[in-house]
Amino acid sequence: MNILVVGGGWFLGKAVVEEALARGWAVTTFNRGRSGVVLPGVRQVLGDRTSSEDLARLAAQGPWDAVIDTSAAEQPPRVVLAGARALESATERYVYISTVSVYAGWPDHPLAVGDRLMDGPADADSEYGKDPEGWLGPNLHYGRQKAGGERAVLAAFGEQRSWLLRPGVILGPGEYVGRLPWWLRRAERGGQILAPGSAGKGIQPVDVRDVAHFAVELAERPGGGVHNVTAPIGRDTMDSFLQACVEATGGRGELRWVTDRVLLEHGVRQWTELPLWRTNDGVWLVDSSSAYAAGFVCRPLEETVRDTWEWLQAGNVPVPHPRASAHGIDADRERTILAAASSLR
Repeated sequence: MNILVVGGGWFLGKAVVEEALARGWAVTTFNRGRSGVVLPGVRQVLGDRTSSEDLARLAAQGPWDAVIDTSAAEQPPRVVLAGARALESATERYVYISTVSVYAGWPDHPLAVGDRLMDGPADADSEYGKDPEGWLGPNLHYGRQKAGGERAVLAAFGEQRSWLLRPGVILGPGEYVGRLPWWLRRAERGGQILAPGSAGKGIQPVDVRDVAHFAVELAERPGGGVHNVTAPIGRDTMDSFLQACVEATGGRGELRWVTDRVLLEHGVRQWTELPLWRTNDGVWLVDSSSAYAAGFVCRPLEETVRDTWEWLQAGNVPVPHPRASAHGIDADRERTILAAASSLR
């Protein structure tokens, strides 16, 4: 197999490259070369996916058996469309890493493949889907953009040559968003740890290496399709996740569970101030049964937590990203909320 990875320098892209190299495949990456690493044995093509000249130069260096696009998270649909059209004649199929945020019902309702998607044209620019009044939040804009990205890939490659993967939260070594690293660092400090909501609340994060493995598997398969890519519903809980963080870092922390009501009364920002905590009913009810039927394997969450801690302890540092600064609660604020919760008991 000869594949092109759009991105390929860090986190998911790097994991895809590592998986393909382990299989003995020929790998080309296309990125700007401003962050991440170039692994030995990889042919790197430097360029910007927003440049038509760079895309034409890239396409001329094909053909490839498949393209795996890991870097479209912050690209508007029209950029995805231009890239897909430029590569359509240079590759057999396109594997596009999307997100569960494309669903109109996320995060309020249970989701399955085939549910209604958000609007978002294939040729939309970066402004499409923004809420000028700010009432609907950033997820609406992000979901519309990514739904448009999916339609862009389908417009260029069609359903029979496009694999669309919709992960939820991706964790693991190299994570740059800062969700799991923040919880691990908080657990390392020990003491009373503010544990959000209900201990038994189900969660569905997935390991970056498992997403990469599945993407590479599909790159080799003729045809196309759509799969949600999450851990099984009900397998993991917020409690099992946080307990794994405490155990991985030495067991010095004590979880203190604080109800959703108290957290909301104190204005705690969902999803970021206490990462992975969100009160919406459907946020962790994503059916990924089609992916499992197609061969997706999801390792234990405890393994992801342990390996990420070992990665951090080895001196590795995630690629800097502005989203990381939004994650985590201030220590004084945490103590204040814990004290308020104790007074209600």
